[in-house]
Amino acid sequence: MNTRTSSPVGTLDRRAFVTALLADRRDLLVVSGLGSATYDLAAAGDHDRNFYLWGAMGGAAMIGLGLALARPDTPVLVLTGDGEQLMGLGALATVGARAPKNLSIVVLDNRLYGETGMQASHTGRGVDLVAVAAGCAFGWTMRIDSLEQAGPLRERLHRREGSGLASVQIAQTEAARVLPSRDGVENKNRFRRALGLPTI
Repeated sequence: MNTRTSSPVGTLDRRAFVTALLADRRDLLVVSGLGSATYDLAAAGDHDRNFYLWGAMGGAAMIGLGLALARPDTPVLVLTGDGEQLMGLGALATVGARAPKNLSIVVLDNRLYGETGMQASHTGRGVDLVAVAAGCAFGWTMRIDSLEQAGPLRERLHRREGSGLASVQIAQTEAARVLPSRDGVENKNRFRRALGLPTI
């Protein structure tokens, strides 16, 4: 019988945290997961080095891994939610096995599946993504529950200390949607231009 209890809900404002994290982004490449993570990234400021995923739930970490392997001298951030990362737990094992020094995954964890109706996610039932990442041989992991931790996390992303995962304990509130372009071809081509690659 499972006797785990619900873990406490976070209190951080998701938009304030993402904005603080990206305050000095330098050459950071950012891949955002489906839904709220993409809205948070767009609200923090649209940028040519943002790659927004539309309709690819569960794929953000693997796309970030491919990008990190292709650009080993550039820091890569995957910004996603707990629901999406739970759909891609196997991706954490692959990231751990490949161990790029320049890949960081930031999970905005509100313990809800926000895109499917705000049902409780497994992180609210005792599943610990920080422990999962540590078990997958990530170079570093951390749990974040204060806005003051955004600055040190930002610096860690840029130091490229090894694959890392931070779980940010956010409040269960819904922010207004800030929608970047949904034109997949233009989003891809804009990102390729920012990397100095030809458009297709």
